[in-house]
Amino acid sequence: MKTATAISQETSTGLNIFDYEYFKSCLIEYGKCNLFKDTEEWVLDDNPYRRTLRPHIFHHLDFSQPLNRQNLLTYNSLTANRTLLTVYESNFVFLPKHDFSEKRKDFEKFYDSRLQTLGSIIQPWLEQYIFSFLDTEVTVTGNWTATAVEEYFNEYIETVKNTESSLVMETIENSIDPVHAAKTFLIQLAGDFLVESSAMSRNILGSFGSLQSELFKLVIDEYGYGVHQTKHSRLFEETLESVGLESTPHTYWQFYLTSSLMLNNYFNYICADHSKFFRYLGAIFYAETSFIKSCELMAKTLKKVFGSTINNRYFLEHVHIDHHHSRMVLDKMIKPAIAKYGEKIIPEIVRGFEEAKLITEIADQDFIDQVHWADEGAKYKALAQPVYAKIQDGSINPKMQQFIEPRGELSVTHVHDGDELCYIESGVLHFVTGNNRYTVLNAGEGTVIQRNRLHGAIIDSEECVYNIYSIGDYKKCLS
Repeated sequence: MKTATAISQETSTGLNIFDYEYFKSCLIEYGKCNLFKDTEEWVLDDNPYRRTLRPHIFHHLDFSQPLNRQNLLTYNSLTANRTLLTVYESNFVFLPKHDFSEKRKDFEKFYDSRLQTLGSIIQPWLEQYIFSFLDTEVTVTGNWTATAVEEYFNEYIETVKNTESSLVMETIENSIDPVHAAKTFLIQLAGDFLVESSAMSRNILGSFGSLQSELFKLVIDEYGYGVHQTKHSRLFEETLESVGLESTPHTYWQFYLTSSLMLNNYFNYICADHSKFFRYLGAIFYAETSFIKSCELMAKTLKKVFGSTINNRYFLEHVHIDHHHSRMVLDKMIKPAIAKYGEKIIPEIVRGFEEAKLITEIADQDFIDQVHWADEGAKYKALAQPVYAKIQDGSINPKMQQFIEPRGELSVTHVHDGDELCYIESGVLHFVTGNNRYTVLNAGEGTVIQRNRLHGAIIDSEECVYNIYSIGDYKKCLS
């Protein structure tokens, strides 16, 4: 016994799995899988194994210091969230709808044991990098009792009932292109909804009494009680198909906003780490309760935008079922859990509720900002000339990178940490601000790229020479 203990201690001292350089080397190795390299297509239909991570820049990125509230939507964050979701979902079963034989090698690579091992190593690092900000943003204080938490959550139920509008839905309806805005919104949901309840299913294994059975009821509701046509993810497929969008998982991977990925990752995070089970109870109560009204408002907006063509069954089903799910989580799970495991678990339950609420609010604002920015494409194109004039006359001297690219060269969607100026020296570039949405930039034209806004580009001439200037804050450049 003493010998075994000594060996264990020696091994523990000699192997530091929390060494940053160890994580970074594993991340770079993970990115070498060709499933994750840049693509030449904006969408990748019916191949859930290929996910563009831009791995060629992994070695340039610094993940040593966790994100904070101010830099949640940076390039590093987008990369970390794309990679973390890929790691999480390597634990899910994905099979394409068609032509499996042609994708068999991709299937085998995605589930390769070496890749799985590397993913397991980088997962906790990425989780810490992305979600540490919650420790400072969400603080649960005071002496919580079972009565107090029930009152708190019942008050939220009443707040939801009395909600009459949504800034997200208003943004869609007021967009200059509401159809595109609505489709962009559906794309943000697709990352989670097409594999709906997969994250929560991580929590139904094991042994924890009646709570396990109550949670299983929630899961089988999501899965349509084994009837495929009533499975919630199948209902969402029908919604996408009804408005002309593809319904296979991650077809629109390149158009997920950073915050949409983060929200998806959050639920995987608290379900993959079972020490956060009580936090999950609070988070799922938030999700099930908020969805009652949000789905009602979504259904109304989508009907207004698409008319009779939209299949709204997914949202209407949730308006109905989530009244039940909300009470079920509170009365059959949260309250019994507190009664059985004690009031000391309440801060974790409340924390999960508040964390899910905060990340949802961040995602809502990110979507709103993206729609406004895409709508104002003409404005940002017009701003390019006065900013470029400042560069030409020496008023500002930003860092510049020049690119010379051939026809069809595609720049995978990404974000910048500060405002940038894209200026075309020669040729034609399509500046992409969303799926099937772009601004044409000819020689002598350009556009201001707002910080944290998702974008890409593709060349539409035999050759294009363009410059990217890191201008920091375009408003200051013009002041």
